[in-house]
Amino acid sequence: MIGTVGVVGGGAWGTALATVAARAGRAVTLWARDAGTVSAINEAHANPRCLPGVALDPAIAATGDIGAALAADAILLAVPAQTVRAVAGLAAPALADGTPVVICAKGLERGTDKRLSEVIGEIVPRAAPAILSGPSFATDVAAGLPTAVTIAAADGALALDLCRALGSPTFRPYAGTDLIGVEIGGAVKNVLAIAAGIVAGRNLGASALAALTARGFAELRRLAEALGARPETPMGLSGLGDLVLTCSGPQSRNFAFGLLVGGGGDPAAPHPLAEGIETAAVARDLARRHAIPMPIVEAVAAILDGTLSVEAAIEGLMTRPLRREAD
Repeated sequence: MIGTVGVVGGGAWGTALATVAARAGRAVTLWARDAGTVSAINEAHANPRCLPGVALDPAIAATGDIGAALAADAILLAVPAQTVRAVAGLAAPALADGTPVVICAKGLERGTDKRLSEVIGEIVPRAAPAILSGPSFATDVAAGLPTAVTIAAADGALALDLCRALGSPTFRPYAGTDLIGVEIGGAVKNVLAIAAGIVAGRNLGASALAALTARGFAELRRLAEALGARPETPMGLSGLGDLVLTCSGPQSRNFAFGLLVGGGGDPAAPHPLAEGIETAAVARDLARRHAIPMPIVEAVAAILDGTLSVEAAIEGLMTRPLRREAD
């Protein structure tokens, strides 16, 4: 029975997930680095820096002491993908054996090419890693709008327990055991959302955007299956569902970044909230290692590396050798 939930990360997503756990009747402690965020949550029941205008459940307790948040039955790790290793290192001494650590970021670790569950397994081997992913904007979730996601863990019973702990009439989690498929879907869709934003920023039209989404999904599915995912997982919430959402408009941070680049902005400009920026090169490298054709991901990585212009990327994708769609 999961009665208490610790949320590690006081950004928009961590705060939204704290509201999810509170609505489900759990006792929630949220850890944030920023003292102002801690004060705002405890005193004003709000996080105006990250979720302006959203009233938070007064039962959510914020703290600057990570150990206080980790003294819970389950942990939601809601920090950026590239900081998971460092934060897991901070958390490791305080975590009890077998504690579920639910990774809520969507990305791959640059420099190691590891999935985030692999990072948790390496840094906190006594924890039970799980993944929460799917089509979900933090503002929608915090506002209590209907949302469905996937929670995957190697132990199917644990995945169901986590779903029961977080589920409510406005937040419906589905349990799964395919961590690889759920992680790759969440990570690669961010890269594809950058591509979708570039298409929109170049005013290439709705037909081009639809084609990119469909062909991008084929790339996502190929990579997931090559890494050991079940074929059906990319078809679900954490794959196709999340891809459709994140390619739908600038409420997606990755789409918004692509929109900036497509409109002539600098691809090297810092945009720390777009996880696909760091993931693009990792997904490209994994695809090359497994001999998986991923031309859209290759193009995004090259644009971000500064080795290919947007114009050249578009021309290259449109003039590739003709082939059967199923190949």
